[in-house]
Amino acid sequence: MSEAAESATAGFLVWRLSMKWRVAVDRALAPLGLTHAQYALLGSLYGLARTGQRPSQRQLADRTGLEALYVSKLARALEAAGLVERTRDPKDPRAMQLSLTEQGREVTGRAVAVVQGLLERLLEPLGGRHSPRAQEFTRELTALLDVPLDQNTDDDEEQHRP
Repeated sequence: MSEAAESATAGFLVWRLSMKWRVAVDRALAPLGLTHAQYALLGSLYGLARTGQRPSQRQLADRTGLEALYVSKLARALEAAGLVERTRDPKDPRAMQLSLTEQGREVTGRAVAVVQGLLERLLEPLGGRHSPRAQEFTRELTALLDVPLDQNTDDDEEQHRP
């Protein structure tokens, strides 16, 4: 561990790790003509399609953690590239449902394999992607992601009253 990392806060290390991951995925997917953000959308669609779902752009925004407006922009670009189909939701005409085209399924399948290999390499210090340490790391990250951003408790409200 570097000297800088020993004195860093957990928040700084999470930020650095997320930036390292984003850069690594961007580089690994560049030969497929994809960015990390596009992969997040395509990979989510790929997984949801395997369970028979056709999510709305809003549902994908919630799933990926991306802003809804950004998901809309990504979806339009992926549609123009022939990877995604956008259709009106029959239950809500204001919403757009997304699905992968045949080309989108093929490209996403290749991208998933690339990212899985990258993940295996980056988790090697923990024993690899399926090791007990990596599984515990995944559980810890999930616990952190499950903490709501707008967490207000009664104690917090009392402390901020005039």
